[in-house]
Amino acid sequence: MILYAETLRSRLANARVLVVGDVMLDRYWFGDVSRISPEAPVPVAKIDKTDQRAGGAANVARNIAALGGQAALLSVTGDDEAADSLDMLMQKWGVSAHLLRDTDISTTVKLRVIARNQQLIRLDFEDNPNHEILSQVKEQYQALLPHYDLVILSDYGKGGLTHVTTFIDWAREAGKPVLVDPKGDDYEKYAGATLLTPNRAELKEVVGSWKDETTLTEKAQQLRRRLGLNALLLTRSEEGMTLFRNGDPHHQPTQAREVYDVSGAGDTVIAGMGLGLAAGLDLPEAMQLANIAAGVVVGKVGTAVCSFEELAEGL
Repeated sequence: MILYAETLRSRLANARVLVVGDVMLDRYWFGDVSRISPEAPVPVAKIDKTDQRAGGAANVARNIAALGGQAALLSVTGDDEAADSLDMLMQKWGVSAHLLRDTDISTTVKLRVIARNQQLIRLDFEDNPNHEILSQVKEQYQALLPHYDLVILSDYGKGGLTHVTTFIDWAREAGKPVLVDPKGDDYEKYAGATLLTPNRAELKEVVGSWKDETTLTEKAQQLRRRLGLNALLLTRSEEGMTLFRNGDPHHQPTQAREVYDVSGAGDTVIAGMGLGLAAGLDLPEAMQLANIAAGVVVGKVGTAVCSFEELAEGL
């Protein structure tokens, strides 16, 4: 199984992926700590640099764009400055953004304070969208679906995928593969999807623990068959990733050289899988693409992306 960069670039450029789910704005405050506060036994961080990046489903979309694919994003935000920032970031990355604004909520923001490459604290600001705006999401989804080759549903449990079962059904009816990055312990709502991409902790929450590879395979395959999935891709951090489908599992070791930050790696995996499949790769080939891309992003601080050039170096 060999992917060639010169032919892969053009195939990815023609692939169109619709990403739907929960978006957030990841904000980073970088500084240094040299003393403890006299007010409480906590470190004092002197901030000297700030940054902001698209998170959640928005990070999936920008990963697709960074790899050279065509990405559209459908989600709900508040009607605020953070939503403006997300819009600008999506324009910068060449993502076609359909961010429906709910005036009753705030855009989800995760603020991280970092000193010497160590996270001191994370502050979360979030609200669930209302039913009226979610009905508009359904209408927009129906309008966009015919124009894309594949759908990715990025579930972060923030309420943006309340109608996930309907989205899967409509994608299947349209003959579009649908990939899901799952959340929580209720996987029944993902029944009928083409592929699920849980990590170890997420899968364990649903099927329980396993003592060896045989038990893991049995539990993963039982879940896959029960939900009617074509495949299940388990991401295993330093252990790489394993693809469960009909027949024997297919395993690939991790591609990471040095791990700085695993945040957002799951976004990169499903972005790589989705873009690869939309470009006509088979499951193991798309898995190879996703594995290489994830290995690149965990070597960077914060939610990051893998460019096509970085991907090509790993092929």
